[in-house]
Amino acid sequence: MLRKGITESFGAAIHALNATHLTDGVIHRSKRMMLDTLGVGLLGSRTAVFNKALMYSQMFVSEQRSSVWGRSEITLPPHYAAFVNGIAVHSMDFDDTWHPATHPSGAVLPALLALAETLASRPSGLDLLLAFNVGLEVQGRLMRFSREAYNIPERFHPPSVVGVMGSAAASAKLLGLSPAQCSHALAIAVSSAGAPLANAATQTKPLHIGNAARRGLEAAQLAQIGLEGNPAILDVANGLGVYYGDYNPSPMADSGAFRWILEDQNVAVKRIPAHLAMHWVVDAALAARAKLRDTVGTFDLSQIRQVTLRVPPSKYINCPLPASEHQARHSFQFNACSALLDGQVTVASFDRAQINRPALRELLSKVEVETPEDNPPSFDKMYCEVEIGSAEGRSAAARCDTFYGHWRKPLSQRDLVEKFSVNASSVLCPEGVEGLIDVVGNMEKVSECSVLGSFLRMTSNREQLYRTRIM
Repeated sequence: MLRKGITESFGAAIHALNATHLTDGVIHRSKRMMLDTLGVGLLGSRTAVFNKALMYSQMFVSEQRSSVWGRSEITLPPHYAAFVNGIAVHSMDFDDTWHPATHPSGAVLPALLALAETLASRPSGLDLLLAFNVGLEVQGRLMRFSREAYNIPERFHPPSVVGVMGSAAASAKLLGLSPAQCSHALAIAVSSAGAPLANAATQTKPLHIGNAARRGLEAAQLAQIGLEGNPAILDVANGLGVYYGDYNPSPMADSGAFRWILEDQNVAVKRIPAHLAMHWVVDAALAARAKLRDTVGTFDLSQIRQVTLRVPPSKYINCPLPASEHQARHSFQFNACSALLDGQVTVASFDRAQINRPALRELLSKVEVETPEDNPPSFDKMYCEVEIGSAEGRSAAARCDTFYGHWRKPLSQRDLVEKFSVNASSVLCPEGVEGLIDVVGNMEKVSECSVLGSFLRMTSNREQLYRTRIM
């Protein structure tokens, strides 16, 4: 019997996996990911980048229409609904992060929900859970083809590569494609992969997630009507391997010997809307602030002589003087100083007025960054240390090795639901918020997953007033 090629094995596994393979642990974790993704997406529907993408997408029409999260009156062609909802999820860099490094949910869930609303078969909640996990699994396996992928990225944004593959795989699963069609969906998706990190810390970065959701869905639908790509796209160095210098692919296990990556590798859920590495520096800064306050009895910023940050080396999250919210979300310096100045970092910390405060700018001028050799650029191994030196010669230092929300220290269910509720209630009425919590919490029992769309459109009167003001 001939051994399957890499791409062929992925197509076969995507087709063969079924709901009986879902474990209680995977269902629990993936439902948490879904709820968090919906919450940050709803909050993101208030951002400038989302509104620009929505304005553009409304130029397109089709017979099929899908929901736009947080918009009661607007529907879009499915690909563009996936596009704008994916952008919303990543517009504030508030979405989940996996290891190796990528944002796994934002490219998959918007594509699936946009697709589900158009299907005559009316997929169930269990169908959605299965397709969602297939999309996650493909991303996780592809990232494990490279040791380079385990570190904070340097050349390209990972969701733009593995995210579009996850979206294609998940969409292919929900569409019920054959093994060969699933393989071709992946091959087609590779030709839409890739985005440079030079666009990190700009309004274009959220488009990486939106494009991954849209193009993955498109790849699966093209494969469904017979379009073909290279059947060995994952096997060869000039296929997906172009994105990794140490590409070493392996087959995807068949369903008989299958174990989900999510079973063993949880995701990190963010507490602040910023690049994941910022969570370490914020927690260290808050701890150092508390130490200095306890030592001198007060915390007077005017007495701070120097702030030293000991962080892993990474050029794209080393931004000494951020000029925009997107740069601020990628700045060790800004997030440490915001924590020291305010005693917290929140959604409001990234408003333009907050970024341009004279007190914050003065504090930023006192920051020095060090990159110790023992601090690798890996979300699994890095640490951040903050040391504050005062004019009187006193100092206080604190180090964070694992922040609350990391996969080693996951958010409690109560805190995850609280994060969702705060985010979602900025857009939805209470019935919409509670409805989503209930539906996602019981997803495996839901007869039609498209019911999520009705709750995602239940905007509040306050949100309608906000939209009137910005138009």
